Formats: sequence, structure tokens, C-alpha cells
Amino acid sequence: MAKFKKIIEAGPLVIETIYPAPNPRDTPDVRAGKKKLSSEAQQKINHKYAWQKLRLLLAANFKRRDLWITLTCDDEHLPKNRGEAQSLIKGFFRRLRRARTRRGRDLRYIYSIEHKHGDGRWHFHAVINATGDDYKEIVSLWGSAQNVEIRSIRVDKEKNFRTLAMYMCKEQRDAIGQRLWSGSKNLIRPKPECMRVPDDETIRVPHGATTLEESKVRTQYGVFQYVEYLVPGWERGVRSSRPRRRRKK
Repeated sequence: MAKFKKIIEAGPLVIETIYPAPNPRDTPDVRAGKKKLSSEAQQKINHKYAWQKLRLLLAANFKRRDLWITLTCDDEHLPKNRGEAQSLIKGFFRRLRRARTRRGRDLRYIYSIEHKHGDGRWHFHAVINATGDDYKEIVSLWGSAQNVEIRSIRVDKEKNFRTLAMYMCKEQRDAIGQRLWSGSKNLIRPKPECMRVPDDETIRVPHGATTLEESKVRTQYGVFQYVEYLVPGWERGVRSSRPRRRRKK
């Protein structure tokens, strides 16, 4: 007998799930029971909502000292619609990319456009990689210090990539198919790793890791286990420290 194990590593964030693997000798009842557990596991790790995919991109590309910025507009430059808002924020990131290229630094970013809460004014939230003295450069390229808020992103058990992603996706779409967020083309995009493991395999969270979510379902047909955690040393910007297992052919 064996199980399937699926792992997604996104910077310091690791998601692991284990669920029963089918066996040709299983009876119809056993196959149905395993399929149900497998479906539950897949639903947990699949990106059903926009924020679930976004949290992995945030974790894979940014760390605690990177920047959370909010950009607003004065009345003179206030967009009239989403198209104008899109042009405004894209122009800002083009200028910022050019400025960083001139000093030999790269730019990674993810942003969202909002206008449905507060006084309804168009505004922008973004996460960008920090390079040092970013405040003056951002203010200069945006145009006004009064319309820029900058702080380091927070990553702990209460506030982390999950809560940040949910905040950036909090507004409903203006139209079907509209993206809730956009990012630079150079973002690292985590991909799941899937392997067969022995039937007695369980998920063991590394000592010192910070568990964000976990669940376990045990039935007569097997066990489904799911864990989401920050690896030990995430406070210092450490990447994943999970021991790697060789894939079984």
C-alpha cells in the first residue's frame, strides 16, 4: 500500500498534504472511500480562490523587510475609470523599473486596484521588493508624499501572506473574468511536487516551524492530512528548510 504526498514550497511557506493512493485490488467501496479522501486533499491544495494563488506568489517572492505601499491620487490626477487607473499604475511601475535598472537593481511587484470602499476613490495597494532607500524614489516617481504610505510587510502567525492576499482580493470584480491583482513578469511561480510515499508516512512539521493551518481526517479507507506552515528561521528571511525526498519512479 502507499499514499500520495503533495508539497508546495513558496519561500518560507510550505504546504503539505497526504492522501491514500488507489490500489488495483481495492473493492468498489474502498475505491470510493479513497476517492473521497483524495478529493478533500485536492480541494485543500488547489487554488479555488484568487487569494490562495496570490498568497503563494507573495510568499515565494517577498519577505518581511519588503514593502507594502498604498498609492492614492489628488483630485487633479484622479482616474475616471478602471482603464485610466490601470494606465496610471502601469506608468508608475515603468518609471520605477527604469530607475532601478539605472542603479543595477531589479523590481518585483504585485498590485491591486480598488475603489469600492471608503469614499470610493480609486487607489492602489502593492507589495514590492525593498532595495534600501526606497521611500524618496517612490514618492518622487508617484508625485506626492501626501499620497504615499509605505511600511514593511508583516509576517507572523496573525498577519502573514494569507491575510495580506485576502486583503488584496477583498473587493468584488467589476466584471466577470477581471483579475483582482497583477504582478511583474519576473515573479517566481511555485509548482507542486507530487510523489508516492509509504503507507505509514505522516507529515512532520519541522521543529521551530510556525503552523498556520492543519487538518486530519481518518476513516476506515485511510487518512487525509493537511498542514500549512512557515519554516524555522522565517523571521530572518530563511527559505524552505524542508528535507527533500527523492521522487519514486
